[in-house]
Amino acid sequence: MAGASEPVPDSRKTVLAAGALLGLAVVLTALNLRPAITSVGPLLAEIRGSLGASATWAGVLTTVPGLCFAGAGLVAPVLSRRFGIGRAIAVALTVMSAGLVLRVLDGPLVLIGGTLVATAGIALSNVLIPVVIKDSFPAKVGLMTGVYTAALQGGGALGSAVTPRLDDAFGGWRPALGSWAVLGVVALAVWMFAARRHTAGESSGSGPAGSGRSLLRSPLAWTVTLFFGLQSFVAYVVMGWLPQVLMDAGVSKGDAGLLLGLISLIAVPISLVIPPMAARQGSQSVWIVVLGLFGLAGMIGLLIAPGEYPLLWSVFVGFGMSVFSLGLTVIALRARTGEETARLSGMAQGFGYLLAALGPFLFGLLHQLTGGWTVPFIMVIGVLLAQIFFGALAGRRRFV
Repeated sequence: MAGASEPVPDSRKTVLAAGALLGLAVVLTALNLRPAITSVGPLLAEIRGSLGASATWAGVLTTVPGLCFAGAGLVAPVLSRRFGIGRAIAVALTVMSAGLVLRVLDGPLVLIGGTLVATAGIALSNVLIPVVIKDSFPAKVGLMTGVYTAALQGGGALGSAVTPRLDDAFGGWRPALGSWAVLGVVALAVWMFAARRHTAGESSGSGPAGSGRSLLRSPLAWTVTLFFGLQSFVAYVVMGWLPQVLMDAGVSKGDAGLLLGLISLIAVPISLVIPPMAARQGSQSVWIVVLGLFGLAGMIGLLIAPGEYPLLWSVFVGFGMSVFSLGLTVIALRARTGEETARLSGMAQGFGYLLAALGPFLFGLLHQLTGGWTVPFIMVIGVLLAQIFFGALAGRRRFV
């Protein structure tokens, strides 16, 4: 009888090792989901000068990620059911890496096209990773969401802070942007290895397509979607345009990149601490409102005196943008099953990013029409107020 019990510890070790490997794959994947976007901001003026592109073109370039995220949000649940989440994420990482290389090979249209390809791959992962967390780590949703978000924000910080240095080291923006494909290949290798040894994440793809009532009829689902979309609207304005705003206020290119990196970096410890705490509580509304008020203070500071206290405003904005981790947490907590999580994640990120896609474009258009930053920032402040309102509603304990 003693011998019959010996395989149990080995089996448990195998499960733990597979879970740890999957966790590592999630972290490496998350590190890739922002550099393709945040690496552009610090070099945007140089890219425009090199290609002879207009401010409107820059607005289109910074709008592309949101449009891709919207489309992928609507198709990702279908792909996961058809091919399984493991294979779908592997394909997403492959597409992302290819797009990062493609976009530096030619002129303005190729740059937009390559960015479209890269962010399409990123968008699929954006939607599917929360489902992996819900299915594979059901007892640690808050913790793993925090770890995932911290890695995601850390990758964003690396993209904005390191890319100007890569630009100097490699002698141009093309190799500086293209070099981020290396990180994508590393994540792909680890993900493929982990996915073969951990099949729990495939369960959400096994349900029948279209099971359950349509979330389009759920007021709560639309509330979560609006909250997610509005915070993403603000985030992509910041990632796409803040370096240019700061440089126009007298901040150097390198420092502007570092400040954008700081904004993402601030979210790392917040993402590790707040989502697990918030997930254990009945409501996440207070956390959402407090972080939103920090972001509001930062935007008002950037409106009034962008060049006088850029570090302080960046810190406030960083706290405000950390609400993204609670956006993902709310998606997981407002659904009961992995199938519902996939559908809510697809809806919130699909329609939410469609709303967010307007942000960088409108911000750039308003800047071009007015010749200044005042009107664009007033628009962002209004969006932040709406984000706080819908976030407070989305944080209340209910289920779709």
